[in-house]
Amino acid sequence: MVRRIIIMGAGGRDFHNFNVVFRNNPEYYVVAFTAAQIPGIEFKRYPPSLAGPRYPEGIPIYPEEMLPELITKFKVDEVVLSYSDLTYEELGRKISMVLAAGASFRLLGPNETMIESTKPVIAVTAVKTGAGKSTVSRAVSRELKSRNIRYVVVRHPMAYGDLERMAVQIFRTLEDLDKYGVTIEEREEYEPHLKMGVPVLAGVDYGKVLLEAEKMGDVILWDGGNNDWPFFRPWYMITVADAMRPGMEIRAYPGEVNVRMANAIIITKVSQARAEDVETIVKNVREINPKAHIIKADMEIHVDKPELISGKRVVVIEDSPTVTHGGLPYGAGYVAAKKYGAEIVDPKPYAVGIIKRMFEEYKHIGPVLPSTGYTPDQLRDLEETLRRIDCDVIVLGTPADIAKLIRIDKPVVRVSFELKIVEGPTIKDLVDEFLELARKYRAIGV
Repeated sequence: MVRRIIIMGAGGRDFHNFNVVFRNNPEYYVVAFTAAQIPGIEFKRYPPSLAGPRYPEGIPIYPEEMLPELITKFKVDEVVLSYSDLTYEELGRKISMVLAAGASFRLLGPNETMIESTKPVIAVTAVKTGAGKSTVSRAVSRELKSRNIRYVVVRHPMAYGDLERMAVQIFRTLEDLDKYGVTIEEREEYEPHLKMGVPVLAGVDYGKVLLEAEKMGDVILWDGGNNDWPFFRPWYMITVADAMRPGMEIRAYPGEVNVRMANAIIITKVSQARAEDVETIVKNVREINPKAHIIKADMEIHVDKPELISGKRVVVIEDSPTVTHGGLPYGAGYVAAKKYGAEIVDPKPYAVGIIKRMFEEYKHIGPVLPSTGYTPDQLRDLEETLRRIDCDVIVLGTPADIAKLIRIDKPVVRVSFELKIVEGPTIKDLVDEFLELARKYRAIGV
């Protein structure tokens, strides 16, 4: 008997799980996806060209709040959770919602969803969004580059646009970002690698993405998203924990999975945190993964024009996932503005459209502006919100050059941050271990 399935997702892991587990499986029929976390991706359709011959009309995508009625309407047997960045309490509530509606609840594990690569894969993952994963990925990338290794970065998907057009994306230059019309959120992750001259691949169908990556590089750097585990089976895995959020390493899904699978755990922001909180993380990690390296690190903040901040009224823009479903009240932009004595203007009274709704949904957000811009309408809301704010300067805590996407009529100060190891093995040491594994299996001649 064919089991009827709904996949709960957020525009990334959901499509991957469908592609590798359900697309060509006659034992299941996927009646719908649901969407959460990312505004504006619901009421679309996973296209027939990606869904395959069993789905000639594609697969509809609905808001997650419709899930109980969808279970009844479509006579659903099983709901498969396929997104990340949940606390165990949030996960438990979703399980209860599904069971109360009459369906079974399922989590797909790494063995079902990871694709094997013929090339060595080093992966960077996290305990929770906003821990500093992208900063660690850049540090690993620079180390690989310093050794003249031919490598590519494959980024966790952000499948929010035209899914057919973005099935396989290859970015070699910053101009390619314009060609694909990517969102602010995608630019935040892609631009730093491209500025180093490193190709970035992403998309929707990661089986095809992997084939391209294997042609282009001798090594693949998996640059994770949220706190998801990799789509490709890693030969070496680094997981990033946040010293400002002790306990998340054993309270977040699937962040704890990443901790348990990791070869190395990097605890970031240790100088900002209390010593006892750092030691709590160390204790928790040692209890569930005693073999992993534990590294303590800081995120050094750099500001390109600090003289423009001091004593000025500023509005701070932070990357959206960090301060929305990532759960942080602020990020590097706020820290930099405080460091240089700025007066921070709270953007909430000026917010319009999607920005206003984000503040209403994520009440923990501090006096910062999330860089939400998944659609043209959302970009217009961000632009209008900025226009309304009475301030002298914009402090940009996101690495994306948003001035290419919206009009900004005020001076912009850019904030960047880099990894500084305080205690434990260096990034060079971790890459040495990874390459030694590759050499052991004769997978790379360096």
